[in-house]
Amino acid sequence: MRVKRLGEDDWRQLRDIRLRSLTEDHPVLASLEREQGFKESHWRMRLRGSPWFVATHNRRTVGLMSVIQEPGTPADERHVVGLWVAPEMRGKGVGESLLGAAADEALSDGAVRLTSWLLDGDHPAQDVLEAAGFTPSGVRMPVPRDRSLTEERWTRELGA
Repeated sequence: MRVKRLGEDDWRQLRDIRLRSLTEDHPVLASLEREQGFKESHWRMRLRGSPWFVATHNRRTVGLMSVIQEPGTPADERHVVGLWVAPEMRGKGVGESLLGAAADEALSDGAVRLTSWLLDGDHPAQDVLEAAGFTPSGVRMPVPRDRSLTEERWTRELGA
């Protein structure tokens, strides 16, 4: 398995794996219909706006994730968004490898902390976060797109 940062010319790869992730897992945080309508310019803008990483195995893209500066957070904190691993590759270290790339990216950008929101009851994602060194912060909130669901902010301190 290999993890790489996508460049702007990799927009098709980002589009394809992102739409696959939304199709297969029906997330509560994004809209498949909305993203299916994005044009090339939007995918390129996403790649210019924040780093996106993919995991590949046997020349197939099997994982995805981005690292952003979340609005309203400290300047030395970065946030993981869009973390997804193909169902056939779950439990094989793909998520941990992507989160390792997120930590490296955050450190190189001057961050001291990496965060991620975890949906209550998503035990597979919790296992991945724990394996990558994240711990629950105790900060909880309803999911903006579905207020019947709750999520908790998890954090990982970076560096020594």
